[in-house]
Amino acid sequence: MKLMTCLQFDLAAAVMALASLNVYAAATADTTNTELIQRGQYLATAGDCIACHTAAGGKPFAGGLVVPTPVGDIISTNITPSKANGIGNYTLEQFAAALRQGVRADGQHLYPAMPYTSYAKVTDDDIKAMYAYFMHGVAPVDASPAATNLPFPFSIRLSMAAWNLLFLDDKPFKPQADKGELWNRGAYLAEGLTHCSTCHTPRNMLMAEDFSRTLGGGDVGTWHAPNITSDKNSGIGGWTAQEVIDYLQSGHAGSKGQAAGPMAEAIDHSLRHLNNADLSAIAAYLKTVPPLHDAADTRPAYAWGTAGDDLNSIRGVPLPKDLDAMTGPQLYDANCASCHQARGQGSPDGGLPALFHNTALGRTNTNNLVMVLLDGIARNPDAADVLMPGFRAQLSDIQIATLGTYLTQRYGNPGAHVTVDQVKTLRAGGEPSHLIWYARAGLILAGLLIAGLFVFSARRRRKMA
Repeated sequence: MKLMTCLQFDLAAAVMALASLNVYAAATADTTNTELIQRGQYLATAGDCIACHTAAGGKPFAGGLVVPTPVGDIISTNITPSKANGIGNYTLEQFAAALRQGVRADGQHLYPAMPYTSYAKVTDDDIKAMYAYFMHGVAPVDASPAATNLPFPFSIRLSMAAWNLLFLDDKPFKPQADKGELWNRGAYLAEGLTHCSTCHTPRNMLMAEDFSRTLGGGDVGTWHAPNITSDKNSGIGGWTAQEVIDYLQSGHAGSKGQAAGPMAEAIDHSLRHLNNADLSAIAAYLKTVPPLHDAADTRPAYAWGTAGDDLNSIRGVPLPKDLDAMTGPQLYDANCASCHQARGQGSPDGGLPALFHNTALGRTNTNNLVMVLLDGIARNPDAADVLMPGFRAQLSDIQIATLGTYLTQRYGNPGAHVTVDQVKTLRAGGEPSHLIWYARAGLILAGLLIAGLFVFSARRRRKMA
């Protein structure tokens, strides 16, 4: 009887396994479908995969880009369908596991610099379309980027399994019944593929997103991703839906602000390629994100400043022998006025923006202002925009601090300042992270605690013996 039961159980298991294989085969059989591949390309573009997996001057998706993080440099991998060096041998299930759980085909864990915590929300159908695109729409490249080599303890990839247990929600997006179709589409894209929170949400000590302040503003290396909640002063509550759409599509929000740094890259590689319906959906969603307010923001970032000049203070005044002693008006006249005009009003056609009523000068966090002064604004050659030159090689830390503070005082938020130490730090790549030492100290303390418990237990057993 037991033998018959076991045989019946084994037969049922075999039938179920065969059925599972048949379902999986059916799911993967049409991944060469042209329409599916094209949809996958659109979704991969929304996910901005190319930005991190393509090195400067390299072939698309061949990896090799060095991504600085607080725990060291992470080198992006080859995700072309190369069977030797890419993901050409991945099954659909393995591809989905990498996107949703951050686990490679070999079982090794990915670091969350790859935003799988957001991609986890992507639906099965969209995962399948992306898989079709990467397997049949991307040219294979047999290139092997250098391996990521983080310092201990982050070199132990298995540690990411514990991190995932604490911080990864790998459940796909579920529409909210009380919201409309437009809102749900926007939420799906913003929370998932376009991974807005990856940059715009602050992180805790363990580098996980602080969901108590979702989209409340976060740091991305030397850049600051601002608050994009619906708060009218601290966020984008004062922007119209069309201004949000325009910004995502072109990097310009009327006369309020211009994209630079990582946001400009996201627009050029990803967001500007989305259709109007999806951009409208993202805008509709962002306009409803619960507001987060900073008490220091007494008015919107775009509502500061007026046109004006200080030409009287520099007329007939010779430049100092020590150029670090130049005044703000002197530095502005020498480096900014030819484009932004004497009174900061910009060009008549708006191609060169006004400096007043501009978010670039209205925020109390001035890191982005410093980075723009150092490195300018570079956009893709095929993106219609006016480039701003950087002054990293021309201006000293003192000059950048003097000019930056003058700009905020004259045309922006008078409560904002730029310091010499701030410029020096950002020029060098940002504040050094102590996360590695915190992690090592934590391991030492954990080891001491375990050792103490072991000694205590041993002594107790001896006393009882």
